[in-house]
Amino acid sequence: MNLIRKTVFVALAGLMAAGAAQAQIVKIDGSSTVYPITEGVAEEFQKAKKGAVKVTVGISGTGGGFKKFCRGETDIQDASRPILQKEMEDCAKAGIKYYELPVAFDALTVVVNPKSPIKQLTVAELKTLWEPAAQGKITHWNQVNPTFPNAPLKLFGAGADSGTFDYFTEAVVGKAKSSRGDYTASEDDNVLVQGVARDVNAIGYFGYAYYAENQDKLKAVPIVNAAGKAVAPSEAAVIDGSYNPLSRPIFIYVSEAAYKRPEVREFVEFYLKHGANMAKEVKYVPLPAKAYEVAAEHLKKGKLGTAFGGKNEVGIKIDDLLAREAKL
Repeated sequence: MNLIRKTVFVALAGLMAAGAAQAQIVKIDGSSTVYPITEGVAEEFQKAKKGAVKVTVGISGTGGGFKKFCRGETDIQDASRPILQKEMEDCAKAGIKYYELPVAFDALTVVVNPKSPIKQLTVAELKTLWEPAAQGKITHWNQVNPTFPNAPLKLFGAGADSGTFDYFTEAVVGKAKSSRGDYTASEDDNVLVQGVARDVNAIGYFGYAYYAENQDKLKAVPIVNAAGKAVAPSEAAVIDGSYNPLSRPIFIYVSEAAYKRPEVREFVEFYLKHGANMAKEVKYVPLPAKAYEVAAEHLKKGKLGTAFGGKNEVGIKIDDLLAREAKL
């Protein structure tokens, strides 16, 4: 082989190798709540694969992520609530079929600044704080409860593309996406953490993992449940059902077409094997082993779709979730 032909051959071989390497990408986007688990699993998987597969994990929010997922732009969707009817329709129009895999439970956490005098809140008080009618009117803490200080409110919460926004507004206000608009909103929970940490009069809400990681900067507020007991977010309170209505299942959705690719299939299998440990590590509540077995069975048998019928549900417990997913 002469030098020119050899150079061309080597260049082509290099391009082909680069193309092959480039093809080994698993694209994930969606919920910032689910992000800590998925990112942790992705890091471990990439180490195990010695860099042969690249996993990218975005945080455009559950709603923002489903828009990409239902356009076929991502392989896996992180979701802090079930897929909704409109998203199901968008996926169906684009021919995107999917597996719904619950990966953990979250205690959606209401936080205040560590110096805040707020010791507990009722769901009714949260509604007073966050309902649309509060906009421009409920501006001080003592308007929520006369025993609270006469201090200006500073609110931080999930952005409109966030599944946490959908879930929180439904659980607290009674209708998904029904919220005052005069607050600092972000799909990036770290922005919310910093905001509450900086202001003694601040209040915010996000997934428990972000509180757990920043306990030195934040104070979790116990929420008074239907039984009249003030319950702080914890693994035990999620398992026994006492931290309702703010405990919720979190999911990944896997594109059927993407799952046929070996690198995606390997990643999902790795996720189901290690997801429980990773969920515990980042302070979410892992599901019982049976849940991950059921998820693996769905993949094996090609059981597509959702067990939620296009609706979010508030107050679902772990046993309810397992029974429902088993019938999918």
